[in-house]
Amino acid sequence: MTKKKAAGKKRAGKKPSKAEANIVVNLLKAFAGIFLLLFLVVAAGFFFQKYYPMSRLRKTEPSESTESKNLLQKVSPPTYEVFPKHDRIPPADRIIKKSPSGGLPKIAIIIDDFGYDIDIARKFSELNAEITFAILPFSPQGEKIAGIAKGKDLEIMLHLPLEPSEYPRVNPGPGVLLASMSPDVFIEQLTKDLDSIPYIRGVNNHMGSEITTISTKMYQIFSILKKRELFFVDSKTSSDSLCKPSARLLKIPFGERDVFLDHAADPDSIRKQIRLLLRLSQRQGEAIGIGHPHKTTYLVLQEKLPEIKAEVQLVKASSIVEIIGE
Repeated sequence: MTKKKAAGKKRAGKKPSKAEANIVVNLLKAFAGIFLLLFLVVAAGFFFQKYYPMSRLRKTEPSESTESKNLLQKVSPPTYEVFPKHDRIPPADRIIKKSPSGGLPKIAIIIDDFGYDIDIARKFSELNAEITFAILPFSPQGEKIAGIAKGKDLEIMLHLPLEPSEYPRVNPGPGVLLASMSPDVFIEQLTKDLDSIPYIRGVNNHMGSEITTISTKMYQIFSILKKRELFFVDSKTSSDSLCKPSARLLKIPFGERDVFLDHAADPDSIRKQIRLLLRLSQRQGEAIGIGHPHKTTYLVLQEKLPEIKAEVQLVKASSIVEIIGE
């Protein structure tokens, strides 16, 4: 082996110097620090978004009134679920109800989810039409809206929050009745809900695609409604609803929704649904439509009321419900 090759081999086997090792250590520390910093930034962003969302950053004046705070809730109306498959023209052989007086067919229009926007409630109350108000329990403006409706001699219902099949991802809000509640807790919560809104004549369900399929829970609800002489309208948020047989068994006045007016809240769609409601009433003798306190729904109803009044009797919901089998 030559001297040159031996010297090269010796250098190749030589260990790194202390200075070189320190450089490597410092580089690793720098990379670790950068990685840790990035991790902390990402983690902080996730924590901040989850536990302190942007909605909490809304600036408010120290002297902001309770009324102003309530108005802020208008931008987040309550969530509602629908079952649009039920909206269809019934088969031609369906038994037709005939109006006892032989006059025009009857339509009841129920507007759900009142309780958060007092201005739109006032607009609906001034339509000069028989609109039934369904008000959510414990809603910030619920009692005031009930007073407005009462002053116009409009019928008032409790829009009762019931557990949907998507719970808890979808939450019906304050006063919800859950399948997991014991009978005592269930009845106690129902009683509080009923007492939270004055002047109610009946009840319809807010959501409830889970509870309305459980007969024992519907028996509990209907037993209390029967004692209070209240009727029930099934919003039909589930095709598997057991409200009708439960109402028949307990003999409480009952009705069910035929058409959702504003599942798609655009003017043309609402006009189409109103026409469907009119056709159903002419075929069945009566029909129930349910809408929501959207500005578009109000404007279309205002536009279509002359046509509606010319073709049907617009009545309170209590005028259409009946004890099944009698």
